[in-house]
Amino acid sequence: MSQEAGQETQQEALWLRFFKGAWFVLALFGRVFRILFLVVLVLGLLVGIVYTMQLDEKVRTQFEGRRWELPARVFARPLDMYEGQQLYADHLEEEMKLLGYRKVDDPLETGQYRRTGDAFMINTRGFKFADDMEPARSIKVSVKDGKVASLGYSDGKNPLNLMRLEPVLIGNFYPRQNEDRVLVKQSEVSPLLIRGLLAVEDKKFYEHQGVNPMAIARAVVANLKAGHTVQGGSTLTQQLVKNFYLTNERSWQRKLKEAMMAFLLELHYPKKDILEAYLNEIHLGQDGDRAIHGFGLAAQFYFNRQAKELKSDQIAMLIGLAKGAGYYDPRRFPERALERRNLVLQVMNKEGVITAAEYQEAVKRSLDVSEHKPSGASPFPAYLDLVRQQLQRDYKEEDVHSAGLMIFTAMDPIVQLTAETILQKRVAQLERSQRIKKGMLNGALIISSVQGGEVMALVGSRDVRYAGYNRALTAQRQIGSLVKPAIYLTALENKRKYNLGTRVSDGPVTVKIDRNKYWQPRNYDHRNIGYITVLKALTLSRNTPAVRIGVDVGLDKVINTLHGLGVSTKIPEYPSILLGALEMAPIDVQQMYQSIAAGGSYSPLKAIRSVMNLQGKVLTRYPLTVKQVASPEATDLLIYAMHNITREGTAKELSSVLPSWKKVAGKTGTTNDKKDSWFAGFSGQHVATVWVGRDDNKPTNMTGGTGALKVWEDLFRVLPTKPLQDTSSRMVWVNIDPTSGLRANPACGSSVRTPFIKGTQPQKTHYCAPPPAPVAEPSAPAAVPAAAPVPMPRSSDPSNWIDNLMQ
Repeated sequence: MSQEAGQETQQEALWLRFFKGAWFVLALFGRVFRILFLVVLVLGLLVGIVYTMQLDEKVRTQFEGRRWELPARVFARPLDMYEGQQLYADHLEEEMKLLGYRKVDDPLETGQYRRTGDAFMINTRGFKFADDMEPARSIKVSVKDGKVASLGYSDGKNPLNLMRLEPVLIGNFYPRQNEDRVLVKQSEVSPLLIRGLLAVEDKKFYEHQGVNPMAIARAVVANLKAGHTVQGGSTLTQQLVKNFYLTNERSWQRKLKEAMMAFLLELHYPKKDILEAYLNEIHLGQDGDRAIHGFGLAAQFYFNRQAKELKSDQIAMLIGLAKGAGYYDPRRFPERALERRNLVLQVMNKEGVITAAEYQEAVKRSLDVSEHKPSGASPFPAYLDLVRQQLQRDYKEEDVHSAGLMIFTAMDPIVQLTAETILQKRVAQLERSQRIKKGMLNGALIISSVQGGEVMALVGSRDVRYAGYNRALTAQRQIGSLVKPAIYLTALENKRKYNLGTRVSDGPVTVKIDRNKYWQPRNYDHRNIGYITVLKALTLSRNTPAVRIGVDVGLDKVINTLHGLGVSTKIPEYPSILLGALEMAPIDVQQMYQSIAAGGSYSPLKAIRSVMNLQGKVLTRYPLTVKQVASPEATDLLIYAMHNITREGTAKELSSVLPSWKKVAGKTGTTNDKKDSWFAGFSGQHVATVWVGRDDNKPTNMTGGTGALKVWEDLFRVLPTKPLQDTSSRMVWVNIDPTSGLRANPACGSSVRTPFIKGTQPQKTHYCAPPPAPVAEPSAPAAVPAAAPVPMPRSSDPSNWIDNLMQ
């Protein structure tokens, strides 16, 4: 073998060894790689399983638990209707307008009505109340002379003794995210909505398992051809997952997560539940900070209708909004929204959801969106403040704002709107007449029912829609002479010493406060009219008699009476409280006069009747509670005296303003420098308190009679109410002589018919000298001398005890 051949053989051997070594290394690494690959694969599978289990837990937990934070709904009282019920035709129509009923010539659908004079045909919607279910009905009702004259079904076949219109929604308490929705079940929406939605958004909804690969492939091809996104491949289930669980982030990781969760959702739940969740979750609009979710609320927001009342063109518009509620907003972009709606109608026609004729008819219609979108803010913010106060005693703040509570109140929307209008107009007139700078004079007004103490209306400001400072609940103002009924009630409880005929001095009075400190209150007119009866003292709102009596019965007892009547604020034991030098909010004054109007029985003022959850279970009822805090006999006397105020006293203007049958009682109140003007009073059915004043506490130059009384009389002139209950049979009536408080002597001139508690009426008769004999004529031969006058004995004056009081 040559030297060259030996070298080649050596090189081949080297290469062979190199390849063998390399092959060994590769084999070794391949084995390691395969092991690593298997490890990674197993770990990946484990991680995937754990991740899937976590997603599964999230899907099930949120879907089976409280799916949404739902706002609490606050409703007014339902309108009960039965023959003989107090009701005016205009009020009934106003109520139906507040409920969103539509006036038509021929009512065929729910939520429609026809009015012919004072006769109505109404197709009601029905409502699930806390105590029962009011079905949808077609009824006829006629009204005459302020009462329901007849009530029956439209077909006239069956009698109808009682029915209720659904209550007006007066406000909401929203969750933190400010999302708003009205939950609907699939059975509560039109089948046309379901079929149209699936035709446009997911034709294969009932066939796929959460993801539709063919739809995704078609979307990819279409988007690649167009160079931008023109078509989506997400199923309705994927859309629900994105809105319900995820964010709007655009990434393949989020899309993968969406697909996995959609599959899991379909794995656990029936199509019906998924579709129902979509109907309530989809975002369909925006009202400032409030997000409009679901077809139930969207129907109201855009068309002022219930979801089941929507027509085909309206359904198409809402379905179209699912693609982009902001982009296709019909109020901001009507042309864009109309084009989108018509495209949806075209798809619905193509897929056989509607016929060609229905399509042609629907496509010709305008958008028909209500001009004024219903605001998420309550139109009655002051009343809602009272509701919130009552709820906070029994419910956590979180539950109030997110548990979807149904809160039924006593608010009468017609009385509320009437009260708002009257306060606004009259306060503006008073402002002009007193030459007060525009916007500086304000007021508050509260109305409740005599029996039960239910607050029917509450106005906290001239700016009735402003959710701010609520004067009716929080404005602490001195009450002036509004305190006097409590003083006289305390005195009348001591029936052995006081009655309406008891005489008391109207003269100057001095009250010792401290060792060298005295208080000398005066009458408003700085006059002294001598000894007067208790009845006259209260009727004319005299100051010094009220102070005398208050000191005599004891400040502590007067304060106890105030607390018993329902005044919850702390009252200082100073003599000046006898002239109203204590601060109270109008709601506290209302409570005090409520107890007087109810015959001395205290029932806490309340706004809420009951609270119900979404499942229709009553969580809380607020029944009537009554506590007798003053004797009915003493209260009867006080109410008579307060009625006399409206005939002969500081509120006598009412006797010329109100019809004679509308008997009322009340009391004016004026504070120092005329800073506050008050009137609180009641009929046999309603109690109302009015305050008028300035927030800067400057004088208004108005007394209770020239300010607040004007608002009160405007209200009771138009408020359907009942007169004061006649309690005369429970009292003994006696004509007394006002100069002595004894039984009147017909020979002595004037007398005042006065009521007494049985057994307390005066037994003695007032004595007066007989009239002198007539003087003889000059031409008479002799004049018959007149009989010598008999000296009048000093009568036993029942008020002598007070002559030296507080000197």
